[in-house]
Amino acid sequence: MSKSKLLLLLFGALLVAVFFYFDLGQYLNLEFFKSKQSVIDSYYREHTLLTAGIFFIIYVAVAALSLPGAAVMTLASGAIFGLLWGTVIVSFASTLGATLAFLVARFLLHDTVQNKFGDRLATVNKGVERDGAFYLFTLRLVPVFPFFMINLLMSLTPIKIFTFIWVSQIGMLAGTLVYVNAGTQLAQIDSLNGILSPGLIISFVLLGIFPLLAKKLLGFIKARRIYKPYKKPAHFDCNLAVIGAGSAGLVSAYIAAAVKAKVTLIEKHKMGGDCLNTGCVPSKALIRSAKFLSHVRRAKEFGFRSADAEFDFADIMQRVRNVIADIEPHDSIERYTRLGVDCVQGEAEILSPYEVRVNNKIITARNIIVATGGRPFVPPIPGIEDMQALTSDTLWELQEQPRHLLVLGGGPIGCELAQAFARLGTKVTQVEMLPCIMSREDPVVSDMVQQRFIAEGINVLVKHKAKEFLLQGEQKLLLCENLDTHQEVRIEFDQVLVAVGRAANTKGFGLEALGVRLNKNGTIEVNEYMQTVFPNIYACGDVAGPYQFTHTAAHQAWYCAVNALFGQVKKFKADYSVIPWATFTEPEVARVGLNEMEAREQGIDYELTTYGIDDLDRAIADSEAHGSVRVLTVPGKDKILGVTIVGEHAGDLIAEYVAAMRHGIGLNKILGTIHIYPTLAEANKYVAGEWKRAHTPEKLLKWVKAYHNWMRG
Repeated sequence: MSKSKLLLLLFGALLVAVFFYFDLGQYLNLEFFKSKQSVIDSYYREHTLLTAGIFFIIYVAVAALSLPGAAVMTLASGAIFGLLWGTVIVSFASTLGATLAFLVARFLLHDTVQNKFGDRLATVNKGVERDGAFYLFTLRLVPVFPFFMINLLMSLTPIKIFTFIWVSQIGMLAGTLVYVNAGTQLAQIDSLNGILSPGLIISFVLLGIFPLLAKKLLGFIKARRIYKPYKKPAHFDCNLAVIGAGSAGLVSAYIAAAVKAKVTLIEKHKMGGDCLNTGCVPSKALIRSAKFLSHVRRAKEFGFRSADAEFDFADIMQRVRNVIADIEPHDSIERYTRLGVDCVQGEAEILSPYEVRVNNKIITARNIIVATGGRPFVPPIPGIEDMQALTSDTLWELQEQPRHLLVLGGGPIGCELAQAFARLGTKVTQVEMLPCIMSREDPVVSDMVQQRFIAEGINVLVKHKAKEFLLQGEQKLLLCENLDTHQEVRIEFDQVLVAVGRAANTKGFGLEALGVRLNKNGTIEVNEYMQTVFPNIYACGDVAGPYQFTHTAAHQAWYCAVNALFGQVKKFKADYSVIPWATFTEPEVARVGLNEMEAREQGIDYELTTYGIDDLDRAIADSEAHGSVRVLTVPGKDKILGVTIVGEHAGDLIAEYVAAMRHGIGLNKILGTIHIYPTLAEANKYVAGEWKRAHTPEKLLKWVKAYHNWMRG
């Protein structure tokens, strides 16, 4: 701490110590003012300005030092100066005192707190930068919030000093009026409880509901300002226009149709979006074929002397397309038309908050949902444009099996496809810049997957940065830098799959012209109700983030549809408290909630309980005795903070923990639940048993043992 901060802190502490040591608080209570009221009134008549000045300075000091007595002084101001001048004096004195407290706290604490907890406070900071004036105004209006706490907390945020001053001045005015008005009747008040007359109770009730009214009013004003350039139609063609027919768009349209709203669903390419056509469905179909081939190669583990499988890569890819075709009717125009959705094939352009143009026709909609998804991100590595790089979108057009596939990226998509192609017989090299693949998982988990990859012949190069692609005749090369040794590594390949992330589809359909705000990562900025800067335009799925899973897209779509259609009556905040996901490698990895790495980063205390699936009867019988269940709980309690499962069917096993966390079920109840024998799901019960054994009440068991000894005579 700097000398200036230390001196300021000591000076403030000295003033507070003086206040309490000399018991100055005795002069700031209701009894003192009542006993001296006639003397004070007489002095005020003779020395009006001096009395007001002294009172003002004392009030500022009390407010700045957060001393007890401000409420009593506010009452006294009404008794001494009357309603008008009492309100004026207290209003400015309280604002000045609050500002001084704010400035001191900001000087002493702001930088330290932001440097230490900046990452965790990012959402708060962003909210204050956007709506800080409203938040402060709301807090100032409700006397239940101690003003000294408001001063302290706001000083830690990015709110501007001028904003703090004027909002505090206006926000505290209503409460000041109530207290000063009560003070004008000071002679009839025996205690602070005495101000709760029927009239004043009504005043406080109005204060309580005023923030809600103020919020509605501010929302109305903001809406008027943002919608001012656009003419609202007298009649709308539909209640809801949905742009994009992927998971988020389909669910939004389904819900709207189910509640009998008129909904138009617009898709420029294929119904079903990425998940059906280029993502979840084709990748899992390919993984299943590759897994079958891996079992053939493991024939001896299952009691067979030998086994063989002949295949043509083109047939495998045809099976993938057949699987897509079999699922396609679930997401088809025909099905959604039967459900009551008006499906339109074409490219949408948002002309205004109420108008969408498609196929040269303008559709007017009371609400719009943007569900345009995302696309694979191709990094600007020199030479990559000459490589005809594959992505998760274009991979499925392959007819010939690559001899040597280079996979850029160690995330879920890169890992799943790297293992699948390796199992089909392709030589695979995987390049990842970070220290491990699957970097969002605990190191012990990502290491399990990496060791399996290495055992299956995948050349995993972590801590390698792609620098440049070269084309030498027919030979394709990637030049990498080993980030440990800083040596150049040359990799020959014939196909490269880029799997380093995805980018949101936000351009080319009118968002830029409307001024819809984007986040730093390129996704659409939405509030907790999934609304954009235009309250009637919503966004969900990959285009909105923060998660890029099919199931979270569907989850967000519910909030979008319900808030869009019924938001005038009731709005719901999107709930991300329990979000599960899985990576379908072998071993499969599934997670919900925190893992150890995240808990440590966030400073959350936890206990870790593990169970090795290699000890599970069904896993042994299936020759899949590998992996583990890792459960984080609150120290000393069975409340679940997070679960990671590594092993066969982990994505299915995690569902029990998702339900448990969503509904507040702890490990004790999971232990008390019957699980069928022999199943992999028993692992969930056994890890609960491990937790129970670690929390055995040893002292109680000593008494139980003594009881049993006594019962034997």
